[in-house]
Amino acid sequence: MEKKKLVLEGLDCANCAAKIEEKVKKLENIEDVSLNFLTKTLSFEVKDESKVEEIKKIVKKLEPNIKIREYDKEQEIKQEKNHHSHDHGGSFNKRNEIIRLILTVTFFIAAIFVKDPYSLKVTLYVIAYLISGGKVLLRSFKNIIRGNVFDENFLMSIATIGAFAIKEYPEAVGVMLFFEIGEFLQELAIDNSKRSIKALLDIRPDYANLLKDGNELKVSPEKVQKGDLILVKPGERVPLDGIIVKGSTMVDTSALTGESVPRSLKEGEEVLSGFININSVITVKVEKEYSESTIAKILDMVENAASKKARTEKLITKFARYYTPVVVFMAVALATLPPLLTGAPFETWLYRALIFLVISCPCGLVVSIPLGYFAGIGSLSKHGVLAKGGNYLEVLKNLDTIIFDKTGTLTEGVFEVVKVQPTEEFSPEELLEIAAYAESYSNHPIADSIKKKYNKKIEKELIEEYEEISGHGIKAKINGKIILVGNKKLMNKFNIKAPDIEFHGTIVFVAVNGNFAGYIGISDKIKANVADAIRKLKELGVKHTIMLTGDSEKVAESVAKEIGIDKYYAELLPEDKVKFFEKFNSGISTAFVGDGINDAPVLTRADVGIAMGGLGSDAAIEAADVIIMDDDISKISDAIKISRKTLKITWENIIMVFSIKVLFLVLGALGRTDMWGAVFADVGVTLIAIFNSLRVFNKRK
Repeated sequence: MEKKKLVLEGLDCANCAAKIEEKVKKLENIEDVSLNFLTKTLSFEVKDESKVEEIKKIVKKLEPNIKIREYDKEQEIKQEKNHHSHDHGGSFNKRNEIIRLILTVTFFIAAIFVKDPYSLKVTLYVIAYLISGGKVLLRSFKNIIRGNVFDENFLMSIATIGAFAIKEYPEAVGVMLFFEIGEFLQELAIDNSKRSIKALLDIRPDYANLLKDGNELKVSPEKVQKGDLILVKPGERVPLDGIIVKGSTMVDTSALTGESVPRSLKEGEEVLSGFININSVITVKVEKEYSESTIAKILDMVENAASKKARTEKLITKFARYYTPVVVFMAVALATLPPLLTGAPFETWLYRALIFLVISCPCGLVVSIPLGYFAGIGSLSKHGVLAKGGNYLEVLKNLDTIIFDKTGTLTEGVFEVVKVQPTEEFSPEELLEIAAYAESYSNHPIADSIKKKYNKKIEKELIEEYEEISGHGIKAKINGKIILVGNKKLMNKFNIKAPDIEFHGTIVFVAVNGNFAGYIGISDKIKANVADAIRKLKELGVKHTIMLTGDSEKVAESVAKEIGIDKYYAELLPEDKVKFFEKFNSGISTAFVGDGINDAPVLTRADVGIAMGGLGSDAAIEAADVIIMDDDISKISDAIKISRKTLKITWENIIMVFSIKVLFLVLGALGRTDMWGAVFADVGVTLIAIFNSLRVFNKRK
C-alpha cells in the first residue's frame, strides 16, 4: 500500500468534509482514510493508482468548487511562506471577502432607509441578498443537481428564499449577511489557529550554508548530502543533523525540547536540525540527509498527528451524518403537519420550519472538536512532547498505571566503575584487564564503562572465542583461559560459587578457568527530578507506578525506595518484560515509559508508549506513541494536564453546542425565536466553540 495525500483547496464546510471522508472509506482497496478539515488534506493508503482519480471524482461530486492537487511538501512550504509575506494571508482572500460584506451592508442600509417607491426598496434588498448570498445559492444549486442536498448551503438557501416568499425581506437579507459574516469570522479563526499551531512548529530551516571547494553557497537543506560540510553562523537555525568538526558554541534547543536553558556544544559533539546557534560560527559535517533529519521527522509527525482521530471525534462525525437528514425531515413535518391537522396558517409554520432548518446545521460540532485536539497536539509540542494522534490524548487523560524501564529512563544510563574487588590471586588492574578484554565486543553501557575505566589498547587477536549469553553476560576464551564476565545468574549457570555482595549498583562478577576471580561494582545515577516527577504523577491520580529492570533485586529495591515507585520487578530478561506486560495489560489504561531503542517491543504493546526520545533517537520516534524530546520525566505530568484540558474543553463544546441547539430548536418550533436567533444558534455557537478550543494554548499552569 502506498500512502497518498490530496490537498482540497476551498473546502469550507465541515459537514461536507465528513461526507467526503465517509464516501472514500467505502471504496475497495483503500485503507487508513482520514480527512483533516483544518489542514484541508485527505490522506489514504492505496494499491492501485487509478483509485486516486475515483477519489477525485467523489470529491468533485460532493464539493464541485474545490481545487484538488497532490500534496507536495516543497509546494506547501512555499505557499506558507507566501501567506506569511502577503497581507491577505491564509487559505482564503480576506480583502475580497471584506469588500463583498461592505457592499452588502451598504445596499442593506440603503434599502432600510428607502420608503418609496416600494419596488426600489425590494430591488435594493434583492441586490444586497445576491451579493452576500450568491455564493451560497450557487453552491446549493450545484449540490442539489449532484444529489448532495443536506448541507449548510441548502439549509441557508431554503430558509432565506422562504423568508423572501413570505415578504420578510429585511430578515432574509440580514440573516444571510449575518451568516456570511459568521462564516468569514469562522474561516479567520480556523486560519489563525492553524497558523498559531504552525508557528509552534515553524522550526523548518530555510537554507544551509554549504562549503564546496572553498566557497560558501546558500542552498536549500534538501540539496545537502550526507558527508557535506556546512557553516552555521550565530543566530541561524541548524538545517541538518551532524557532528561539529570545527568550533564550539551555545545552542538554543527550545524548538525541539521546550527547554529555555541554552546548551554548550564543542568539537566532536552532535548538533541537531532545529537548534539555533547562539554565539559562534561552527562547521558541521552532515550525518543525515534532510528527509531523515530530526526536524523533518518531527514536522512530518505533527502534520500527520491530526489524521489519527480520537474516539470522541469519530463519534461526532458519525452522529452529524445521521443528525442533519433527521432534522430536515422534522422541519418538513413542522411546516406541513400543524396546518393540515389544525388548519393553522401555513405561512406561520413554514417560517418556524425555516428557522428550525437554520438552527440544525451541525458545523459547530464538526469544526470545534477536531480543532480542540489539533490545538492540544500543538500545545504538547510547545512543551517538547510529541503525540502521534488525538487518540493518544484520550488515553493520557485516564492513565491508571505507568510502567517504567529503569536504565536511561529513571536513571542517567551513564555507568561508571566505582569499585574493583579481586580475590587474592589477582590485582585490581589484572581483574579490570580481564573484564575489559571479555567485554571488548559488547556495546552494552556496562561494557563501555569497564572499557573506559581500563583505558588501554585491547589486542583483539588474543581473544580466541567469544559468546554473548543473553541476560547473563559473556563467555570468552582469552589467551588460552576461559573467562566468564556477567551477573550472578551466569556464575550459577557454570556452578561457580560467588559471594552475596551488598552494593547499591550493578555487580559484574568475573571468573577465570572455573574459579571466582572477583567483582566490579558499577553505579548508575538516578536522574535529579525523578522522585518529584513520580510524586506529581500520583497527585494527578495515577494509581500504580511500576519499575521493570534487568538489575539485581537489591539495586531495584534501593532505586524504587529512593524515588517512591510502588512496585518493582528485577532480574528480567528483555523477553520477560514483554511477557510481564502481556499478562499485566488487561483492560486498565496503561503507559510504558522507556528509552525507545531496546524497549520497542513493549512500547508498541502499551495503551500508550512513551519514549524518552533523547534528542534525535530514531528508534524512539518510530516505536512510541508519545515522545518526550529532552528525556525529562516530569513532562509526563504536563502531557496528562494538557490532555485533560483538551478533553475538558472538547466536552464543554459538545455540551454547549448541543444545549443551545436543542433550546433553539424547541424555541423555533414554538415560534419563540426568529431568524436572527437561528443564525446565532448556528454560526454564533460555532464561533464560540472555536474560540473556546483555542484556550488549550493558555500557559496557565
